[in-house]
Amino acid sequence: MSNKTYDILKWICQIALPAIGTLYFSLAQIWQLPLDEEIVGTITAIDTFLGILLGISSIKYKEDK
Repeated sequence: MSNKTYDILKWICQIALPAIGTLYFSLAQIWQLPLDEEIVGTITAIDTFLGILLGISSIKYKEDK
């Protein structure tokens, strides 16, 4: 994985997905949008999965140096 790809995925995991989940959950409560817990749970599961993959990638990168 290139550094640029890693940086983009890291930004998605640390900033974008948590922000999207929080935004949807907040708006769902205000506007009675459907499936708020299911959607936020899915976003959280994807974020956790990507975070684990990035952590593994980071460990392997440090081991190779």
